Amino acid sequence: MSGRLCLFIPAALALLLAACSTPGTRVVLLPQEGGAPTAVVVRAKAGAGAETTVSQPYQRATAASGAAGAPRLDQADPAKVQAEHRSLFDMAPPRPERYTLYFDAGGTVLTAESQLVLEKVLAAALARSGGDMVITGHTDTVGSGASNDALSAQRAQQVRQMLAERQFPAERIEAAGRGERDLAVPTADEVDEPRNRRVTIEVR
Repeated sequence: MSGRLCLFIPAALALLLAACSTPGTRVVLLPQEGGAPTAVVVRAKAGAGAETTVSQPYQRATAASGAAGAPRLDQADPAKVQAEHRSLFDMAPPRPERYTLYFDAGGTVLTAESQLVLEKVLAAALARSGGDMVITGHTDTVGSGASNDALSAQRAQQVRQMLAERQFPAERIEAAGRGERDLAVPTADEVDEPRNRRVTIEVR
């Protein structure tokens, strides 16, 4: 099967390698970052209901042009796929980088160590052409849910402002608060846990 090769990067799915060729189509499912399960349905042009589901890393579905029935499913050799299509793999965007910054109790002041980490975040973001960031603020369980929602949003906005002041475009930074939801360290109510007073930053 010959033809032009295409690289697809659908949101929330693993990378797809598809052979967009005249005699048929071949699709290989690549692993999702972190091992998250993904699946893709591949349909043949001929025949009602002629489809198969590709759900395992490096599974391959092949549909011959005009053939009846579901595309044929087999397992591709990972090393061979990567070697034969290295240029397509190189076109894929770099994986997101994740950072966590911590705060002193009750406010929006970063710990001294996290102020240093902030510079690493900035360098990583500036190194990506057109890169952006998602900042999510969190709190411990001290205080009411409403006050912690507000505090977590303030923390996220504070870090956004600090990055903007360091010349990263503010319009490419998304900031939101999650309050005391999504605790890094599960605790009872009214527990002062430093590891929960944080923002998480995804540089992508």
